[in-house]
Amino acid sequence: MNTPSSSLYPTPYESGNQNQTTTWENCIPFYEKLAQDFPQILRLERIGVSDSGFPMYAGVIAADGVFDRASLKAAGRPVFFNNNGIHPGEPEGIDACMALVRDFCLQPERLAALGKTVFLFIPVYNVDGCLNRQNTSRVNQDGPEMFGFRANGRNLDLNRDFIKCDSLAAQVFNRFFTMWDPDVMVDTHTSNGADYSYTMTLIQTQADKLGDGLGPFLRNTMLPAIYNKMEQRGWPTCPYVNPVKVTPDDGIEDFLEVPRFSTGFAALHHTIGFMPETHMLKPYGDRYNSMRSLVEVVLNFTITHATEIQTLRAQARQAATQKKQWPVTWKADHSRPSSFRFKGYQAVYSPSKIGNYTRLSYDRNQPWEKDIPYYDNFVEDVVVKTPQAYLIPQAWREVIERLEWNGVILRRLEADQQLQVKSYHIKQVTSRANAYEGHMFHDEVELQPIREMFLARAGDYVVELNQPHARYAIETLEPQAHDSFFRWGFFNSVLEKKETFSDYVFEDSAYEMLQTEPELADKFASWKAANPTLLNNQEAVLEFIFANGKRFNEPEWCRYPVYSIV
Repeated sequence: MNTPSSSLYPTPYESGNQNQTTTWENCIPFYEKLAQDFPQILRLERIGVSDSGFPMYAGVIAADGVFDRASLKAAGRPVFFNNNGIHPGEPEGIDACMALVRDFCLQPERLAALGKTVFLFIPVYNVDGCLNRQNTSRVNQDGPEMFGFRANGRNLDLNRDFIKCDSLAAQVFNRFFTMWDPDVMVDTHTSNGADYSYTMTLIQTQADKLGDGLGPFLRNTMLPAIYNKMEQRGWPTCPYVNPVKVTPDDGIEDFLEVPRFSTGFAALHHTIGFMPETHMLKPYGDRYNSMRSLVEVVLNFTITHATEIQTLRAQARQAATQKKQWPVTWKADHSRPSSFRFKGYQAVYSPSKIGNYTRLSYDRNQPWEKDIPYYDNFVEDVVVKTPQAYLIPQAWREVIERLEWNGVILRRLEADQQLQVKSYHIKQVTSRANAYEGHMFHDEVELQPIREMFLARAGDYVVELNQPHARYAIETLEPQAHDSFFRWGFFNSVLEKKETFSDYVFEDSAYEMLQTEPELADKFASWKAANPTLLNNQEAVLEFIFANGKRFNEPEWCRYPVYSIV
C-alpha cells in the first residue's frame, strides 16, 4: 500500500520488493527524523533499556500537539495503543506502524481524524530479538527475506512474560502500560497453524472473561464492526484458527489469552486487547497490507466509540471493587457453540516420504466454504470469595514490586497487629517436567483454606480491594488463578521443609507421636494401607510421620504467604 507521502519519507518496506522488513538501525532513525521534522505531531521518547542494554522507545501522536501524559489523562483523552515487534520474526506491524505514523505527519486530514484520541505506539518492543537477524528460525513462514528472532537477549518469549516480568522489557512495559492506561490495544503478530484462505485472523480479549459491560460490547458491537470493515477493505478476517481437533473442519475455539499474554494482561487493566495474527503462508506484502488495515480499522472504531468505551471501562473498574465472588480461571463451554462461515482448504492425508506415518497437508486446489462450530463462549471454572483485602509480608518484595508497577495501591502497617485471616495450606502441587520460560510452572494446585490469627509486622503491606486495580491484585495473588504469582514460582521456598531428622534419633520420637497424636495415627493407618510396600523403607515411614505430625510442625511449610483479610 503506497501512499503519496511514501516518496518523501519511504520506509524500508516501501523501498524494497515488498518482501523486506526494516532493521532496528533503520527503524529508530526513521522515527527520530519524523519527530524532529514534525515536533507538533509526534514525540518519540526513550522508555527504558532492554536486557541486552539497548534503548526502548515509544511514540505519541496527538492532533493538537499535546503530548504530556498527565495533561492528557487529566483531560480524559482516549488512548489507542499499538504494540509492535514483541516477536520480531513477525514484523508486519513494525513496518505498517512506520508508514502509518509517517502518514499522520504528512496527511493533515488523517491527523485531524484522530480528534481527541491519542495514538500511542511502541515501534519495536523486543529490541534484542530485532537485532538478532537471520532467515532460518521461522521454519513455516513465507518471508520476509530477513527477520528478527522470537526471544530476547535472555532467550525469553516476551509474550509469556507480562506477569512474571523476568525481562527488563516486561518491567518497562508494565510501568508504561499502567501509566498510560490505554483504552484499546492492538499487539501485532503472525500466526502458525492450519492452512486456509484468510490472510488475517484475530485474537481478542475473551469477552466472557473481560466481563461486565465491556465483554458484551466487544462481542456484540466491536467485533462485528471490525469484521465488516475488514471485509469491505478486501481482507476477510476470521477468528484465530485454534482447531478443537486436528483441522478447522471440526470447529475452532477461542484462544484463552491468560495474563501471561498481552491481551490477557490488558484485561487485568480493563483494556480491550487485540492480537491480529496474519497467516504465515501468505506473501509478506499481503500480510503487511492486511495488518495496516486491521490497525486502522480498530483505531477508527476506537475514535468513533471512545466515549462509550471509556464509560464501560470505568463501570468495569467500579464493578470489580464490589464483586462478592471472583472467577480466577475460565474454560470453554462446548455445550453452546456459535457458528462461523469458514473458508478452508481440503485436508489431505498421505504417506510420508521420510517416515512410516501418514502426514497432513492442505490442497489449495480444493477450497471449501461452510459453517463450522465456533466455541467462543467461556464459563467460570474456579471461583473464589473476594476478601476485603490481602496481607503481604514485606519479605516478598518481588511480588510487591510487580503490584506497584501495575498501579496497585498498597498500604504499609505502622505497627504490629494481630489479624483474623484466611490462609491457604498447599496440599499438592503438580509442576511441569521441563522449564517453561525459565520457570517450573505449577499446572495443578490443590489448596485447603484455614482460618487463623496472624501477627502482621510493621511494614507489611495491605492491599485493599476497593481500588481501581483490584482485578490485577486478585488474579495475581489468588494462587489458583491462571497466571498467579504462585503458579510462576514466586513462593516456591514455602514448598520446602527446612528441618529434617536423623533416623536413629527420630525413630523413638515417631513411635511416641503415634501414641499421643490420634489424628496422626489415623493418617498413618491409611497411609500404610495404601502403601504396604513402603513399610520396608525406614526413610519413607519416618518421613510420613515427620511431615504429618504436630510436634515438629513448621508453620511456614506449605502455607501460602499471602493472607486474605475477611
